[in-house]
This record gives sequence, C-alpha cells and structure tokens, in this order.
Amino acid sequence: MKHLLNDPSLWREAAFIGGEWISSTAHGNYPVRNPVDQSVLVELPRCREAEVQSAIVAADAAFRTWRATTARHRADVLRQWYELIVTNKEDLAILITLEEGKPLAEARGEIDYAASFVRWFSEEATRVRGDVIAGARDTQRILTLREPIGVCAAITPWNFPAAMITRKAGPALAAGCTMVVKPASQTPLSALALAALAQRAGVPAGVFSVVTGNDTRAIGGELTSHPLIRKLTFTGSTEVGRMLLGQAADTIKKCSMELGGNAPFIVFDDANLDAAAEGIVAAKFRNTGQACISANRVLIQSGVYDEIARRVVERVAALRIGNGLEPGVQVGPLIDAGALAKVEEHVADALAQGAALLHGGRRLALGDSFYEPTVLAGVTRTMRIAREETFGPIAALFRFETDDDAIAMANDTEYGLAAYLYSRDAARIWRNAARIEAGMVGINCGLISNEVAPFGGVKQSGLGREGSHLGIDEFTEVKYLCWDGLAVA
Repeated sequence: MKHLLNDPSLWREAAFIGGEWISSTAHGNYPVRNPVDQSVLVELPRCREAEVQSAIVAADAAFRTWRATTARHRADVLRQWYELIVTNKEDLAILITLEEGKPLAEARGEIDYAASFVRWFSEEATRVRGDVIAGARDTQRILTLREPIGVCAAITPWNFPAAMITRKAGPALAAGCTMVVKPASQTPLSALALAALAQRAGVPAGVFSVVTGNDTRAIGGELTSHPLIRKLTFTGSTEVGRMLLGQAADTIKKCSMELGGNAPFIVFDDANLDAAAEGIVAAKFRNTGQACISANRVLIQSGVYDEIARRVVERVAALRIGNGLEPGVQVGPLIDAGALAKVEEHVADALAQGAALLHGGRRLALGDSFYEPTVLAGVTRTMRIAREETFGPIAALFRFETDDDAIAMANDTEYGLAAYLYSRDAARIWRNAARIEAGMVGINCGLISNEVAPFGGVKQSGLGREGSHLGIDEFTEVKYLCWDGLAVA
C-alpha cells in the first residue's frame, strides 16, 4: 500500500524512540490490518517494558534542554510541523483510511483538524504566563510562574488516530514538555507518519517518541508506573480510564481523561426539522458512529417525532457505504469484528424489547466489518442502547413529552461528555442547556469539535479539557515565589 502515497517515506515500519527508528525488538512483530477486508497492511515491532523505558529515559534527557528553549523557538518548530502536516495532508489521510476505515473525505477532514491543534498551540506557546499578586506584607512581592510539568505519556484511540495525538502533543510540546505516545495498536501508521514529519520539522530527538505494539497492558503499565512520567493523558473508554487512573495513583501523576459518552440529541417541537434531521445524521453517522461524541440517544418531542423519523430515514437511506478509498463513500467499515458484534447485540436487544426497525439492521456483504446504517424507533430506557455507548451506525429514536422529560432522560446516564439540542426558542435553549449534565452542548449544531473550544466531559466522561487556551494549562504546573526583604523606602 506504500505505493498509494506521494511520499513513500511516510510509510514507516518501525517504532520511533529517542529520535531513532527501531525496526525490530526481541518480542517480534504484530500485524496491522485493513478493516475493510482484514488484510495485513504491515507488521510492526512489538514494544514492551524495555522499549518504553528507553523512550521515557530519552524523553527525560530531552526535557532538560527542550524546556530551556524559548517559547518562540518552540512555537516556530511547531509551526513548521503544522506546515508539513498540511503539505502532506493527502498521504496522511490515505494512511488513516487504510488503517481505520473512515472515508477519505472524512480522513482529510481529520488531518485538517489534527493540524489545527499544532497551529493553535504554536501560537499559544508564547502566551504561557504567570502573575504578580499583592503581597501579604509591604516588604513582599508574590509571583506565580507556569512551568512545564515534565515527561508526558499519551495513550490514544483508533477512531481519530491523528487528531487525538496532536490535540495532546501540541500543547505538551508548546509548554516545554516531552512526550511518549502509545497509539492504538490498530492505527499506528498515521502516528508514525506524524513522528517522521515532527523529526523533519526540527523536533529534537527524545521530545516526541512513538512506541508501537499490541501488548497494551504491558506498555500502559509502564507508562502509568514509571516515576519519570509526570503526566498521563488518555482518550478511550471509561472502563480503561478507571484502570489507568488507579495505576497512576501510586506515583501521583497528573491525569487528563477523555472517556466514554452517551450523548443525548434533543429535538424540541419548535426546531427547524430539516436542520435537526441533518444534525442527527452528521452527529450519528460520522466515522460510522465511532466517535465518543456521537449522538447515542436521539430524544424527539412527540409532536414532531414521526416527521423527524421520516426525514432521518430518508437521509440515512441515501448514504453510500463502502471502502473509504472509493469516491463518494460516506460510511466505511467498523474497526473490527468485535465492534460489529456489539452493534448487532444492541439492535437485537432493542428489537426484542419492542423497538421498531425503520431502516437497516443487517450486516452487509461488502466485508466482515460492514453494517448497514440503522434507524430504530420506539427505543426506551430499559434497552442496552440507552445505557451503553454503541460506537456504531445506529440512530436510536426515543420519544418525550415535556422539557422536563427530555432533561431527565438526557441526564439518566453515568456519562456527561457531549449533548445536542435543537430549538428556535432562545429562552428554551438557554434554560435547558443549563440543565444538561455535559461538558459540551451543541445548540442547533451537530458537529462541535474544533481547536479553539475546550473539549471534555463531566461525571464519568473524564477529567480536564483539551484544545482552547485551557488546553496548555493541563501540561503546566504553577510555581509560587514569595519574595521578601523588599523594604519600602
């Protein structure tokens, strides 16, 4: 597949540790597969504890000099990395489509999204600042400084394999930190290509390393327990996040967690129905429903329920499904057989409890990981799809009567990442947005992610925020200086 790239040197078959490309380890290799047909794209070295330790030691050594560089220098290096990402957008998008399955148009959008974080934090690098506070005595001056926290570990997911790295590495490197990245074992190719571009941009050896491998527990255990790692940032399931937090507690690491979601999408009876239907499809079927902010529960007021259902089915039926490299494809495969099995289980459970199948509901002959985009009506709170994050192409339609009913249903979950509501009544929007328990609310908007806004959740959807001017704070510590002996003349 290397031949598909304009720059074949971005096809890397080695881990990147301490500025060196490591093509083999004592643990052998593991296969990376194309989700379209499960064919082997490449075999990469299996890193375990020893390789992770090498990356951490290299990151610690590099931190001592990287943190001492000027903010302007770090900004310039990041800007160069951004320029290289943009220049190589098509190749990076192809890598994402090959390893993750999303349509090429979506993959290009992800590269734009990934690049935006590098550009944004190249600009934020020069804006990290402290403060001067009035002293408790007239002989004192109190100052605060923001300093880089140190060596950081990032564990990133397969569903947005480029953007979830730059959203973490951008602020870390801008602040003066170094980072060891463990990409998802299914999607390391885009991470390695980003590392190659970072190296070209002048990111020094050890500042940004990528360890490959499918021994996730061994790698994660080392990253969470090693005393030189001062910060852990993770995007993934709440279940794994809980485990990582427990492991990181022994060495009191600062942690950022972007975890699971169960996003409600509320359509009130005064909404623009076409806009709401478009928003549902955008928020639900992007990346084949494999996004933590996907609309997992579509809550529709009774007066417009049937009409919204009709318009959603009409749009879903028109979606083109297939290999993401083919022109015009809008929905690709699920990541693997396990993901497809979960989708089938949710659909079967809902139908067994009385839900109605309006569209889809079956595997497709395109390959072992393809499932037809599906719309279910009459979904209720007792069904698994109401409680669990489906991570697949199922629009589950719930009915509600009053605003209070909608908010009670929306908040009836342990998660609180994203939520959406559609209405044309400003007072209604303001009132209900305030009552929703979520870190992010899309108002008449089905796509809410961007680099300038703080991304993160409440409840068991995570800790901390990524992106925006707040994102760089997650990679700094505040140091307070109390300066005495300044007698007033």
